[in-house]
Amino acid sequence: MAFTLQLGAQAPDFKLPATDGKIYQLSDFDEAEVLVIFFTCNHCPYVIGSDEVTRQTAEKFAPEGVKFVGINSNSKNTYAEDDFEHMVARMKQRKFPWLYLYDEPQAVAKAYGALRTPHFFVFDKDRTLIYTGRGVDNPRDASKITVNDLERALEEHLAGKPVSAALTNPIGCNVKWDGKDQHWIPVEACDLV
Repeated sequence: MAFTLQLGAQAPDFKLPATDGKIYQLSDFDEAEVLVIFFTCNHCPYVIGSDEVTRQTAEKFAPEGVKFVGINSNSKNTYAEDDFEHMVARMKQRKFPWLYLYDEPQAVAKAYGALRTPHFFVFDKDRTLIYTGRGVDNPRDASKITVNDLERALEEHLAGKPVSAALTNPIGCNVKWDGKDQHWIPVEACDLV
């Protein structure tokens, strides 16, 4: 069985605390036409390098009913700055237009098969996976971005077209799994394409 959620699969449920002090589950986003769940963190240079591009995409598609939800599943034991307190501080400072959830037990990262930060999962109204992979082709340096796969996938879907490249390899730091070396990835995890 593949490590990462397969195209056409249903979004796994979750129940996680957010930096706004509330607990969220999948059904809290039922009103969204499209739900973008992405695995992110506080410290990764690929996340930091592309956060503003992700912000622009989230703001661009918000009027069309697209909701973004960021999830941090990184172990605070690997990077202390990925703990919940730093998440709260980061959201207060950066004011991102998405909810930021904490998956401390890493169960949600395993359910989705998150490989890297950032790693995007796009679900349609029925919460069927229609795109997974990278946001952009150069997340570490926004000045070198030539392709925005996430934006293209959202544009195509909202126009009623099939997503032309529904699967891409996420680009970023690997998820930091608790109790493992910082570069460890599960043996069944592999490139998506």
